[in-house]
Amino acid sequence: MTKPLRVLFLMEDLCFGGTQRQTLELARRLDRSRFTPVMLTLTGPTDLDKAAQDAGIELHHMGQGRKVWPLFFAALCWRLRALCPDVIVPCTALPNIWGRIWGRLAWLGSSGNAPLVVGTCRGGGGPKRQHERWLWRLTDHMICNSEALREILQGFGVPAAQLSYIPNGVDTEFFAPTGTTPSARSPEILCVARLAGDKDHMTLLRAFELVLQRHPNARLRIVGDGPEEANLHTWAGEHVAGTNVDFIAGGLDMRAHYAGARVFALSSVREGQPNVILEAMACGLPVCATSVGGIPRLVEDGVNGFLSVAGDAGALAENCCRLLADGELCDAMGQAGRARVEKDFSFTAMVDAHQGIFAGPRTY
Repeated sequence: MTKPLRVLFLMEDLCFGGTQRQTLELARRLDRSRFTPVMLTLTGPTDLDKAAQDAGIELHHMGQGRKVWPLFFAALCWRLRALCPDVIVPCTALPNIWGRIWGRLAWLGSSGNAPLVVGTCRGGGGPKRQHERWLWRLTDHMICNSEALREILQGFGVPAAQLSYIPNGVDTEFFAPTGTTPSARSPEILCVARLAGDKDHMTLLRAFELVLQRHPNARLRIVGDGPEEANLHTWAGEHVAGTNVDFIAGGLDMRAHYAGARVFALSSVREGQPNVILEAMACGLPVCATSVGGIPRLVEDGVNGFLSVAGDAGALAENCCRLLADGELCDAMGQAGRARVEKDFSFTAMVDAHQGIFAGPRTY
């Protein structure tokens, strides 16, 4: 019997976040008769460790706390070799830089087979942060999660045979509409996103100020953690609208938040294909979002939500107000989003596509 391939997911951390949760779901769902999932983080234990361990995933850390160990790059070479991967899948910027470099250098002169290196590019800032113009050449294959990213990578010269666009998947049984329609709920706008610059929560807060002028009972719920947390709390404390804003720490299960909202909003300036939009759509929520990255692939303007230009607080506010004021439209868009997810974004298709690449040929 052929021994399962060891697939090593090199992660910056396992904090609550879209990339982390999507990668965890992929690792959990791999066919264990063909693949053994392994995870190595540049930090110590964080939010999703228990979920990984409960899924039977072999988990290792390079650091102690929640921050990336400063000297990880010096020790990464021997850690990779010690874990004996057949496939290395770096996720997010730092792993995609150093994981590719050591994924090549660590096996130079070795009599054993070098691992397959599968680079990933997610989020609108990924190509620049990961120096994809040059570093894609260190991969056997590249995976991106939006058509916009695929076009960028093709522009850098990545051959079509070496590049795959694989949409994110969502569990439509886990994320499903509740018995209460969005229009029957309180006027709550929900945003689930890491509190980071790419998500541009400040534009969302400014938009919410405008929403309150027409819907004074509305509330904004922001769920997430991240480096911009202090700045956002400061803004809320200095503006009257802040009294109607609830900040809630991120978590593994977002279903209760989706079930309590009338509208889902995302104000990102850069994106790949946001998991949270798929989850919100699967739960039957209409979406107001910016037309960046892969979002227009998910949100069809006027069908399952509304799109606006990034940074335009007035347009985002207007879109949210349309849905808060029109319950029939709100419900119809939520139903259209649910149908779209069921049709085009299953986990099964996502996992099968990855497995085909992990078992595929090497270019090095």
